Amino acid sequence: MKKKWLTPVLCAVLVCGLLLAAGCSNSAVEGEDLSNQAGASTALSGTLNLNGSTSMAEISNALGEAFMAKHEGVTVTVGGNGSGEGPTSVTSGTAQIGLLSREVKESENPDTFDIYTIAYDGIAMAVNPNNPVSNLTQEQIGQIYTGEITNWSEVGGKDAKIVVVGREEGSGTRGAFEELIQVNGETVEGKCQYANVYNSTGAAKQAVAGNENAIAYISLSAVDDTVKALQVDNVAPSESTVKDGSYQVQRPFLMITKKGTTNELTKAFLEFVNSDEGQQIIAENGAVPNQA
Repeated sequence: MKKKWLTPVLCAVLVCGLLLAAGCSNSAVEGEDLSNQAGASTALSGTLNLNGSTSMAEISNALGEAFMAKHEGVTVTVGGNGSGEGPTSVTSGTAQIGLLSREVKESENPDTFDIYTIAYDGIAMAVNPNNPVSNLTQEQIGQIYTGEITNWSEVGGKDAKIVVVGREEGSGTRGAFEELIQVNGETVEGKCQYANVYNSTGAAKQAVAGNENAIAYISLSAVDDTVKALQVDNVAPSESTVKDGSYQVQRPFLMITKKGTTNELTKAFLEFVNSDEGQQIIAENGAVPNQA
């Protein structure tokens, strides 16, 4: 009788021991995937929001689609109307990853973010394919945008007024362009005289495609056969000339997160972006990989 009484007690003790060994708990670390506990296979899930630069939208969407194909439980969304929204979105918590096609400004408190350079991009000077001009110096570009040169005939083109197209304030492309281009040794920042301003790379490109007298600065990754990319100082914008530095009108593509983030989904996506597969996707979409 005593032996029969001891058997269920021993079983209960054994069961409790096994449960404790498996790490039974009702608590979870922020960003931790519970399916990874007790030796289970990792299964990422949730929504990852990326927000900011429109110049990075195509690349970010391509990376997001590839990442979602690997993780069925994950949704990646990409939005934004310019690089200025990157830091504010991450700070407010509406996005886990901010997209910037320029450096983070001091006014945006860069020390509060982890900053990842995922690629480099040339800023192409785009004109209509029917425009006979094929090359401009940086000085001429600056003079066009500050209003010192107003007619295409002054730079070897037709006798026609130049329609100067730009991006909205807060755009990473505009910020990088105005900081890079100089006239008489001074940047054109705050001095540009725009005929038309657009809030996306695509809209600026369409404006040039539809107007033989227009000029715009757009991401090299956005250049297609609807526009013509000019040589700058006799160097054509391309992956190779951006990589070797001979094409000087270029800027970084950045992804930023909150400093020291522990979110596993965010970290996994950034690891994918920096992987060989992720960098290949970046190259296929017109930018220069950071591993190039």
